[in-house]
Amino acid sequence: MGTGFVRREGSFLLTKGGESNMLQGRPVVLLALSWTAGYALALGWPQPWHNALLAVGAGLLLCLIRLLRPPGAAGLAGLFLAAAAMGWYGEYDHRNVSRIIPAGMEEPAAVLQGRIVTSVTVDGDRVSFQAEAGELSVPQPGSSEGQGRGERVQVSIRLASEAEQAAALKWERGDRIGLKGKLAAPSAARNFGAFDYRKYLYYQGIHWQLTAKGLGEVQVRPPEQGDWGIWLPLRWNDKVREALGGQVDRLFPPEQAGFMQGMLVGLTETIDPELFSRFSQLGLTHIIAISGLNVAIFVGCLVWVLQRFGLTREATLLTALYLMPLYIAVTGASPSVVRAGLMAMIALYAAYRHRLKDGLHIALLAGVGMLLWNPYYLTDVSFQLSYLVTLGLILGVPAMNAVLPDRLGKGKDAVSIALVAQLMSFPLTVYYFNGFSLLSLPANFVMVPVFSTIVMPAGTVAMLLGFVSGTGAGWIAWLVTQVNAFLFAAVEWSSAWSFFRTIWRSPSLLWIGAYYAVLLLLIALIRERSRREAEAGQVQPMLFTSGEEERRLRRQRLKVRFMLPGALAVWAVLLLYAYHPDRGVQEGRVQFLDVGQGDSILIQVLPEGRNVLVDGGGTVAFGREGEAWRVRRDPYEVGRKLLVPLLKKRGVQQIDELIVTHQDADHYGGLQAVLEEIPVRRLLFNGTVKGEAGVEKLFRTALERGTRLVPVRDGDRLALGKDTVLHFLHPADPGQHAGLVWEEDQNPQSVVFLMEMQGTRWLFTGDIGQETERLLLGRWAAGEPEREGEDGGSELRLSAGADGGLRPAPLDVLKVAHHGSKSSTSEAWLDAWRPKQAVISAGVNNLYGHPSPAVLDRLGAQGTAVYRTDRQGEIQMVVRSGRISLRTRFPEVE
Repeated sequence: MGTGFVRREGSFLLTKGGESNMLQGRPVVLLALSWTAGYALALGWPQPWHNALLAVGAGLLLCLIRLLRPPGAAGLAGLFLAAAAMGWYGEYDHRNVSRIIPAGMEEPAAVLQGRIVTSVTVDGDRVSFQAEAGELSVPQPGSSEGQGRGERVQVSIRLASEAEQAAALKWERGDRIGLKGKLAAPSAARNFGAFDYRKYLYYQGIHWQLTAKGLGEVQVRPPEQGDWGIWLPLRWNDKVREALGGQVDRLFPPEQAGFMQGMLVGLTETIDPELFSRFSQLGLTHIIAISGLNVAIFVGCLVWVLQRFGLTREATLLTALYLMPLYIAVTGASPSVVRAGLMAMIALYAAYRHRLKDGLHIALLAGVGMLLWNPYYLTDVSFQLSYLVTLGLILGVPAMNAVLPDRLGKGKDAVSIALVAQLMSFPLTVYYFNGFSLLSLPANFVMVPVFSTIVMPAGTVAMLLGFVSGTGAGWIAWLVTQVNAFLFAAVEWSSAWSFFRTIWRSPSLLWIGAYYAVLLLLIALIRERSRREAEAGQVQPMLFTSGEEERRLRRQRLKVRFMLPGALAVWAVLLLYAYHPDRGVQEGRVQFLDVGQGDSILIQVLPEGRNVLVDGGGTVAFGREGEAWRVRRDPYEVGRKLLVPLLKKRGVQQIDELIVTHQDADHYGGLQAVLEEIPVRRLLFNGTVKGEAGVEKLFRTALERGTRLVPVRDGDRLALGKDTVLHFLHPADPGQHAGLVWEEDQNPQSVVFLMEMQGTRWLFTGDIGQETERLLLGRWAAGEPEREGEDGGSELRLSAGADGGLRPAPLDVLKVAHHGSKSSTSEAWLDAWRPKQAVISAGVNNLYGHPSPAVLDRLGAQGTAVYRTDRQGEIQMVVRSGRISLRTRFPEVE
């Protein structure tokens, strides 16, 4: 086998057989790419193979490749590495199963004897933690006793009194616990694309949730002397974190204490939700949550301090290396911290051994090590963002520096870092969070240095000094407080500019792959152009260059010159497509969202791009006076926690018509968050006002945001496109009333409208009762003419009945009124409309017993297919060419 010289990138590369191999000499890169690809294949394409045999077999073939070194060895090695990774992940996932087999009941009673293995969170009247079962019994017929030894379960206890809250606050990791409660599988996502709590716990190896009410059947006792395990150092670590967090709480005002705890110690439970939302809108959450930035600042400050104390270079590096695991533990050991910490440890050791050469290898070694330890890290968003940004900075900053003008001077590196970080994080940001602020880049460029050089170092000094000198710590904390106040005001001011906030639908994985492929191509082209320009200025022309060689070099230069704008154009097209992915699509979508015991329906008309939201669900609060202790730091609110994220995930950038059928909390409650987060053009309501503070706040917010309030009446008509029209049937024209009507009983005044979409007919009924149904049927039977609407009059088509009167025509879909209450949906109403399909929106195990068996019987007698959100989750219907297709979040339940 001969030896050849290959000219590459202005240098000579010696290879066997005269072949150039891009991966030769970079086995770590090959390992990382292949291993990650294997995991991705196992996630997206799970196989019922014997995973252990696959991993072992691929490993043996790798050894054979190493020994024989056949042609194409690098490609074969990458293929077998991916296969081994696929088997490793599959075997790891195959072992993630529950050993608990409950009886055939939906939520059987269970008795747990075990140990608390995580920190205990007490929030208002709720305490939660994970417990490892020494024994978990389900005392029901047909079940076995003593199951689940060693298995983790998620425990949630609802406290009954303030005294119980005080008792729960004393619980710690490692305590022995015995309790009796209800065993259930964690809740899966009930809407397409929503947060999946079941999957979230699955990736932690947890398959069951145990709930209890009160501490009557809960016994907790501290560990006995001599009792130890992995939980013991973690228990000590919890005490350290609690002490540090308490010191921060004493030094800083309440509005800043949670923020500083998150930044310094990784305690994020007490961060003000509104403050976190503002930082999130500007893409600044990496400042609050411990990440690579914090680790870099910690290492830099530590090395500086150690050098000031006169330590040698070697002693400084080793001391920083030994302290890094402690910092990882104290700050919570999130995937991003572990990644950054491992990288720092590898880099410190390599520097100590005088072998610090390649930051890319350091990053990839840390990542592969983490994925070997826990393959599920690949599914963690903080791990993904942390690694992509880190790799992007290593590869992309030199290219960005070559593009930016030299007049930026010393600020060029800072601008490059900010730009590359934004470009690398953008796809995952819009995929997971569906929002991007155009102010994110300047906000990061201006604020990150202030937090990095002042707030975090000074805050850390104040926190630690507080254990020695409260006065000195107080002065430093006062300075940090003033800086924070200024920065918080700037963040609040910047986040208030809704014009700069953009909403993106979650892109496909194929789009994300194409984005990064084009971005890497751009980086390669820029670096290649810079290299050639440098060579042209430094290398004299070769004296004996042939004409063919000159032509080849000229073609390469032209290739780079024309490929660069071509790649930029492709990148721009990808961004435009991601922002408007439905361009050219011709269909109508009606999505009955599962918002619990309430209504919320999203109607989308394409290609016009019109979005109509009908109601927004809501959480009904039953708080009692004198029980402030029950209030949680961040209580669940359906609009902010569920509805707004769902709308953004589906790319709803503006709501053209927001229809509030009536002003009961389970219909309008979630709309407050919608108005605050998404532009709304018009709000249509029933022309009445209910005396509730929430209603007043909703209407006031709409006016402040420039939303037009429009009362609708029977006969109004609204065209949403060339083949979609809304006909409003109720409430009746108030006539003698000059302004809005004060109405406490809202159900009879619900907005009722008929939608015609591509020849299909849909009726939406709010919460009307049988009395309103009789009123409407009587008016139509009497043949009362429809009044002229503001958009040109009604075009409601009515067909003649056998008695010569006018009757409503059959429906394709009926939204059943009042969640299927027995007081609605009478036989006469169903006889008039004769719906083919009906949708009932009701909460799982709701207190009202909705839907009523009587209503279900009436629908069954009509031969109507019934779909229910309490059983099937979200119900989506799509109209194409006049035909309706349907899918539900869960399979149909008979």
